Amino acid sequence: MTAGNILVLDDDAAIRTVVAHALRRAGYRVTTTATIADFGRELRTMPPDLVVTDVVLPDGNGLDMIGGIARDHPGLPVIVLSAQNTLTTAVRANEVGAYDYLPKPFDLDDLTRAVAGALARRSPDEADPIEAEDRALPLIGRSPAMQDVYRVIARVISNDLTVLISGESGTGKELVARAIHDLGARRHAPFVAINMAAIPRDLIEAELFGHERGAFTGAQSRSAGRFEQAAAGTLFLDEIGDMPTDAQTRLLRVLQSGEFTTVGGARTIKADVRIVAATNRDLTVLVQEGRFREDLFYRLNVVPIGLPALRERRQDVPLLARHFLDRAAAQGLPRKRLGTAAITVLERHDWPGNVRELENIMRRLAALCRDEVIGANEVVGELGTVAAVGPSSDIALDVAIRSRLDRLARDDPRGLDDGTLYERIIAEVERPLIEAMLARHGGNQLRTARAMGINRNTLRKRLDTLGIQA
Repeated sequence: MTAGNILVLDDDAAIRTVVAHALRRAGYRVTTTATIADFGRELRTMPPDLVVTDVVLPDGNGLDMIGGIARDHPGLPVIVLSAQNTLTTAVRANEVGAYDYLPKPFDLDDLTRAVAGALARRSPDEADPIEAEDRALPLIGRSPAMQDVYRVIARVISNDLTVLISGESGTGKELVARAIHDLGARRHAPFVAINMAAIPRDLIEAELFGHERGAFTGAQSRSAGRFEQAAAGTLFLDEIGDMPTDAQTRLLRVLQSGEFTTVGGARTIKADVRIVAATNRDLTVLVQEGRFREDLFYRLNVVPIGLPALRERRQDVPLLARHFLDRAAAQGLPRKRLGTAAITVLERHDWPGNVRELENIMRRLAALCRDEVIGANEVVGELGTVAAVGPSSDIALDVAIRSRLDRLARDDPRGLDDGTLYERIIAEVERPLIEAMLARHGGNQLRTARAMGINRNTLRKRLDTLGIQA
């Protein structure tokens, strides 16, 4: 059995019960509290070996008290639980010295492992916290996949470890690189990006390391490379998988020695940069094929961050879509908002272009949609999946119904409350259904009725009521 006294602070009684039960089952002694005031009294009466705390509490913010805990109880680890699942929360938890941050809903096994790891370490976080402030960060999403990304970012901003970001095109790899730079100790120095796929192969070394006058044809003066331009800052090597083999060899030497020379130069220059690389290709496959150096891969892959495709975090689509509409309005485009059916269409799209595709769609809708509320028809038109949304289209029926309700709410709000809505919507769905089934059975009412599972007389009555010519 493990040993340890754990103090849990959460205003949700259900969470307190579940967490206490799981930790007691793991062999820990657990005390629970619901407010910061009660927590303070327990902390003074019997200091625990570990604290688990929520962020938003009835009488304050859980993160605000971590500094006091570190001051009065050095070495006491704190694990933060939060439903405020943003990058800012993860970064702030790291800044104030929390041992770990688990977004709600969390896995009890993850919490138990975090508790065991914290109690095994029992030493204060030695990283210097950066200034805590509310920053408008470019990364948006509250899905579990993005929470994993936030937690890794929060852990690497206080050091200079090399980071390798992988993910499909359009997932936001450069945004992650910028977040690591902007939140780290090098944030006051330059952030310099270079795309390996966009530079001619014979110029990559000169672009990276600079060149001296006369080093090659056309080199009429000395030029500083990206390593010099990013001095004391961050160098972002995008699409690193497209780097030529000879340039890979030289980059490896720089990473190993921390020094380089310009093309055509003899003077050694210290490479004082943090390296963040990114790729949309599987580097392990390139290594196996002999197109990427294995030793360079291990030099770059110190801290891997895998970005999920947008289809793998569909619950973030509405949040991102609204953010892009707000950004478009701030840039002078008409302010628009999304109808419920439009959101459903967006969530069901596969987004092969990922977040970049979503942003472009939102900008076009903001510019071209005539109405203030963007409906499903407009979204489908931009996505190009079908010509229109309606009960007889191949868009899901619930999308069609939501689209119809959105249009009614806009064109005739009273029509939603006149007591006839159910019959009208049923009729609108029933008509194309019967017409389609009649067409499928060549106009034969008997076969149509049997296929639909209704009586032939019932079908005739519905044809008369709806005015359908068989």
